[in-house]
Amino acid sequence: MTAPQQLADLPYADTLRPFEGEFGDGEDDFDAVHFDGTVFDEPSLGGARFMDCAFESVSFEGGRLRRSRFSDVWFHESRLISTDLAQTEWTDAAFVAVGAAGIQAFDAQLRRVVFERCKFDSLNLRGARLVEVVFDHCLLRDADFGGAALTRVSFPGSRLVDADFTKAACEQVDLRGAQLGITAGFEALRGTMIDSTQLMELAPALAQSLGITVSDI
Repeated sequence: MTAPQQLADLPYADTLRPFEGEFGDGEDDFDAVHFDGTVFDEPSLGGARFMDCAFESVSFEGGRLRRSRFSDVWFHESRLISTDLAQTEWTDAAFVAVGAAGIQAFDAQLRRVVFERCKFDSLNLRGARLVEVVFDHCLLRDADFGGAALTRVSFPGSRLVDADFTKAACEQVDLRGAQLGITAGFEALRGTMIDSTQLMELAPALAQSLGITVSDI
């Protein structure tokens, strides 16, 4: 999967209309809306629906969008800070050059989602379900995949720092080409694919998690 790089690359670009107004004014369904350069301060829009929408240079500062649904949406050069995205649903979504910190996305559902050149700090995906998701050249710092289900997920060129996979369920997860800074949940790597270099780097932690003592004396 590849992410559209420009607004004009979106198949629904010609149908977009500019966003006017504010969140919370009674509208909770957004169809073919272009959010451009808008700053949303503590938006409260739980259960909203976004379809064929583009978010460009947008900033979410806090706020609650829990249980919202996003289908065919595009985020470009935007920021999400301490935003509640728990139990949200994402289908056919793309994030390009997005920065996010303190995001609560536990129990979220992500299907056919691509993250490209994104930076995440403290991303909570506990209990989430990810199917056909790509993290392409992303930085994931303190990402929590505890109890999540990952199916056909890949991390090409990405860097994981202090990632937690405790009790995660992995199926056809491709970790090749990523820098793996995993601190917990090594037993959950069953069902993943790694390269020989990564195996050498992970060997001490894998041995420790299996209770294997390595000694040359």
